[in-house]
Parts: sequence; structure tokens; C-alpha cells
Amino acid sequence: MAGSGAPHLDLDATGLQVTIVYGQWHDVIAGGLLAGARRALAEMGAKVREIPVAGAFELPVVAQAVLERRSDAVVALGVIMRGGTPHFDYIAHAATEGLTQVALRTGKPVGFGVLTIDDEAQGIDRAGLPGSKEDTGAKAAEAAVGAALAIHAL
Repeated sequence: MAGSGAPHLDLDATGLQVTIVYGQWHDVIAGGLLAGARRALAEMGAKVREIPVAGAFELPVVAQAVLERRSDAVVALGVIMRGGTPHFDYIAHAATEGLTQVALRTGKPVGFGVLTIDDEAQGIDRAGLPGSKEDTGAKAAEAAVGAALAIHAL
């Protein structure tokens, strides 16, 4: 989600159960993502549960389990930093495709807050930390709640 042109959503999530599933790699950046999602969901009035996982690769399976059981939406947060091997490409593709398939299989939204970055500076700039240009965790939470409310309104 690019910061420029992002929608401003005024959402009321009262009564929605939203679970944040978050990877723990790159703890400073991941912590910023988590704080942004927590803050946004609290402002919207959602009931929130949090489940940590090792990294981005584990996000889809845990998100699916959560959505099959008792959540209206998931906010998936993670950090994938490019290295010198193709590992980055495999993990980024697996997380993105996996989370897309989870949303389609369950019919419930997954807010995508997985950063794919070249270096730590890019992550800090998008993590919602003091001085960051973007708050990806908050935007992913808003996207998940907005989609859940749209589905509930059908």
C-alpha cells in the first residue's frame, strides 16, 4: 500500500472479532507494524486477539485456522527482507499467494501487512514508527475491517 492516494476510512468495527497474526522476524519493524494494527483496531472498536508466528511463511496456515474457527477477519503482518539468495522471492510469493488463497477459501478478509523490503531503512519508513512515512499495520487493519463490514452488509 503506497502512502500517496490511500483512502481515509472511518470504520466502526464494534462487534467484529479481528485476529492479528504476526511474524517475529526483524523485531523493530515487526513491532511497528503490530503497534499500528493494534492502535487502528482499538480506534475502530474491534475485539482483538493476537497470535505470533515465526515468520511470513507461517502466516497463511495460521490465518486460515483462525478464520475457520472464530474470527471475522485477520490482519497478517510480516517482514521479508531481500538477501543474496532467491529465498526472498520464494517466501514473498508463498506468503502473498497463501494469504490470497486463505481469503478466497474462507470468504473472510485478510488484511495484507507483509512488507517486502530491500533493507531495514525501507521497513522503518513503512512500519508506522516515529518518522515513518507510512503505517502499513494500521492500513492493513483498516482494509481487513472495511472488507469484513462490506461482507456483513451483503
